[in-house]
Parts: sequence; C-alpha cells; structure tokens
Amino acid sequence: MSTQSTRAAARLMVAPSVILLFIWMIVPLVMTVYFSFRLYRLLTPDRTGWAGFNNYSWFFHSPDFWIAIVNTLLLVGGVLIITVVLGILIALLIDQPIWGQGPLRILVISPFFVMPPVAASIWENLFMHPQNGLLAAVSQGLGYDPILYLESYPMASVIFITSWEWLPFATLILLTALQSMSSEQLEAAEMDGASALSRFRYLLLPHLSRAITVVILIQTIFLLGIFGEIFTTTQGGPGNASTTLPYMIYKQALIAKDIGRAAAGGMIAVILANIVAVFLVRGMGKNLDA
Repeated sequence: MSTQSTRAAARLMVAPSVILLFIWMIVPLVMTVYFSFRLYRLLTPDRTGWAGFNNYSWFFHSPDFWIAIVNTLLLVGGVLIITVVLGILIALLIDQPIWGQGPLRILVISPFFVMPPVAASIWENLFMHPQNGLLAAVSQGLGYDPILYLESYPMASVIFITSWEWLPFATLILLTALQSMSSEQLEAAEMDGASALSRFRYLLLPHLSRAITVVILIQTIFLLGIFGEIFTTTQGGPGNASTTLPYMIYKQALIAKDIGRAAAGGMIAVILANIVAVFLVRGMGKNLDA
C-alpha cells in the first residue's frame, strides 16, 4: 500500500515538469506544421491563404534542396570519420603514462567548451585568412601562394572546423572506455607474442565498439543541425557549395522572409532526422545491448 502511495506521490510531483515539457515541445511543432501548409510571406503580408503541399513541393523540385541534402550527409559523414579515427588515436596517446598527462588531457578536451561561432571565427580569421592567417604565413614561408580555403574548399573547411570542435567529445568518451579495460588482458596478449597491431585489432577495438557507437549516435543527432559554423564562415557559399539543409531553411525564413516554406523545410528536416535516428538505433542498438 505504501509503495502504491509512494508511486502516486512521485507521479504527482513529476507531472508539472512533464506537462510543461510536453507543452514546450508540442506547441512549436504544431505551429510549424500549421505554417508549413500556409502561404505566409513577411514581404507580402496581404497575400495569405492555404498553400496545401506547395511549400513541400517547392523543396523537392528545387535543385538547391538536393545539394543541401548531399552537403548535410557529407558534413555528418566527414566529421564522424575524422572524430572517430583521430579520437581513438588521441585516446591511445594520452592514455600512456607520460609527464604532464593531466594538463595534456585538459588541453585536448578544451576545444569542446568553445562556442561554435567563436571557434569558426577563430579558424576563419587566425588560421584560414588568405592574408593574415597562420596557414597563409606557412604557405608563403614555403614559397607557395596562400590558399583560399573557405572559397576554394568551403565544404571541406566546414567539415574540418566542425571536426575540431567535436574531436574532444569523441576523445573523452573513447578515453573513458579505454581506461575501463583490464590491463591484464593486454599484458597477457603481449606476453603471448601478440603485436601492437594485433592487440589493437582483437582486444582494444572490440572493447571500444560500444563507445564508438555512442559517439556516432550522439554526434549524428547534433551534426544534422549544424548551423553556426556555416553562418560564421561561408554563409552557405560560394553559391550553394556549403549550404546544408538547416542553412537552407534559415535562408528561406530570414532572408527570403518566406515563413511557409521555412516551416515546410523544418518539417522535412525533422522527418529526415527521425529516419536517420531510427536506422542508427536499429543498426547499432544491438551493439549496445551486446
């Protein structure tokens, strides 16, 4: 009896926060769905009405939409590959008993605490600037002309900047998993004559598989909505070379002032994100349960 009353009291205390969170989430979603079917442009407020699926049709018939989808997938895939591979290597490196191990770990993790627009601005002005950037100085010192990274390689530059921001997160998760492994297994394998590559392939990598799965799942969710880095550096250009789906929605909402199309794009982004999440959870959930 006391257990039932305790559970009822717990539900009663949690109910206000649950209801508030539900309202906080459902109201914007309902408004987005509503406006996605409306003709609503801030530049022509007198022209309103029911647009049906015209806003959605505009996206699917726009070449820029498919370029944005490809760029979004390139961004997510590129960042995941870089952060997972380098994260494993850096985790293995800083896990070694070396002098200054503590400060080194703090330095490795510190980029994750820099806000995305600030990090992108640092790379744009201090490193990739064609005249005053560090990379330009290195190129000139070697006798080469400075490279216009953001103009010549916009998508690769955004992927690199985003990878720099998310690498500490992957390193921290992988390092934590690495330290949970028993050193006796590695010592036994080494005494049996197993090479470093064999120990990594057959012992370390299987042990890190869960951590790698967590990194991929969490990063994918956040990378699908990357915006600040593109807004700060390339503004989706040159042309639409670095335009992703979130940035395309931003251009429709705040540049073209077309709230209807922007809402439709937002719903498309939500649907695509959920599809990706379902496939990731189903494909990798078995690894987490193993």
